[in-house]
Order: sequence, then C-alpha cells, then structure tokens
Amino acid sequence: MNRKERYAGILGWFGKNMQEAETELRYDTPFHLLIAVILSAQCTDKRVNMHTPAIFAKYPVPEKLAEADVNEVFEDIKSITFPNNKAKHLVGMAKMLVNDFGGEVPENPEDLVKLPGVGRKTANVIASVVYDKPVIAVDTHVFRVARRIGLSDGKTVEAVEKDLTDAIPAELRPKAHHWLILHGRYVCTARKPDCGNCQIRQWCRSYGLPL
Repeated sequence: MNRKERYAGILGWFGKNMQEAETELRYDTPFHLLIAVILSAQCTDKRVNMHTPAIFAKYPVPEKLAEADVNEVFEDIKSITFPNNKAKHLVGMAKMLVNDFGGEVPENPEDLVKLPGVGRKTANVIASVVYDKPVIAVDTHVFRVARRIGLSDGKTVEAVEKDLTDAIPAELRPKAHHWLILHGRYVCTARKPDCGNCQIRQWCRSYGLPL
C-alpha cells in the first residue's frame, strides 16, 4: 500500500464516520477559546474545562484580562499545569490583543504567533477552529498518530505538519486535525493503542507490529 492509498482510506473512513469531530475544549467566544488553548498546553482538556467557566465569567473580554494582576490570574489557574508562565502569557496576550489588534482575536496564524503564549500549534488551532482556515495543528497526539499509522515520517512537528498539509485537501484540514487528535486520545494511545477496536487498522502500517 502506498501513502496515497493510505491517506485515501483513512480520510475516507473518518469522513463517513466522524463528521461531527470538533474540539473538546468548551468555549463561547474566540477570545475564550484562545484562553482555553493556552491553558491546555501539557494539561488535559477535561481539567481545563473544569476551570474555564469561572475564568470566562471573570474575564469576559480581553480588556478585563489585560487589566488583571498576574498574581491574581495565577490564583485563578493555579491548579492547572505551569500556572506561573501561563498567568504571564494570558495577561500579556490580552494586552497585545487590546493594544495591537483592537481587542479582536486575529485570523491568521502569522499574527496569532505574535501573542505571548501562542506557538504554531495554538495559532493553527485558533485559525482552523474559529476561522476555518485550511491549516493543520500538530500536537502530541497528531504527531504520534500521523507517524505511527504512516501518514508521515517527519521527525519534527514542522515536518509532520508539512506532510499532512501537502496530502490533505484544504477543505478537510480543519476536521482532519480533530480526527487525528481524537483517534490518538481514545484509540491510538501512546502506551497501549487499542488496535483491536481500531476502525482504520487496515490502512495502518504499524498494525500487527510491535511498538
């Protein structure tokens, strides 16, 4: 099986069976999704979702967060991983939104990565989820799954992103990001992939091989 056939089979299955795939982070505005994605770095979506309702209520708009003291924000998020850095990033991000972007979350990844706490992955998540931009966000799940099932041999996040972007049609990229994340989170897990219940195993190059 060549890579083109593998992509066709996997994308075809997901397209028929996971049409409603979307982020598991809960949010109500682009600004709040940006907060949630920053908080989710090296933290589970489930834990982030436990705390964001209170955070969103306290900081409904960038102007409120921009005025906040970093120590106060730390107290709001201290049970989430790396609260010191994230508190600084959140306040800095809000200040830049207000000062440089008129309080609006920008659409383009090139602008988003200028914000404190926003790397390429976060920028691509916002661009794809909020603005339906044809970009692929490569987190740890996407990186692992893409390499394991044979969609990429890239050794870096950037290389995997390029392979996926080159092979996946633009209109499918926002959903493909979620397909791979959810597959990695619930089926093709890092330590013990559930190959017996995997519905795309016929196209997976690692199926039946020792990890």
